[in-house]
Amino acid sequence: MKRLAVGPITTPEYIEWWGRRINDNIPGPKLEKKIEQIEEEKMNLRLDMDVQKLETEKLRKGKNKAERDLDSLKIDYKKLCFSMRTVRLGKTSEQWCQEIQ
Repeated sequence: MKRLAVGPITTPEYIEWWGRRINDNIPGPKLEKKIEQIEEEKMNLRLDMDVQKLETEKLRKGKNKAERDLDSLKIDYKKLCFSMRTVRLGKTSEQWCQEIQ
């Protein structure tokens, strides 16, 4: 890239600054190592995220099963209470009289 500049802009400080500016855009070995480290960390984070998703799904399934079991127990309890009530109503009138006294 050729540049033609006339005047006070072409000072030695400007030329040095321009050289550093161009060279700063070239990735050096330090930047390459940092890029590799960041990519490795990104891969590790993805793996951690996948593990967290699996654990979350496992816990969600366990919670849903526990809720279904609880609902089933509630229904069974209501049926048991109802059957106990109907058994008590099946007494004879003499048994009720004895129970009242």
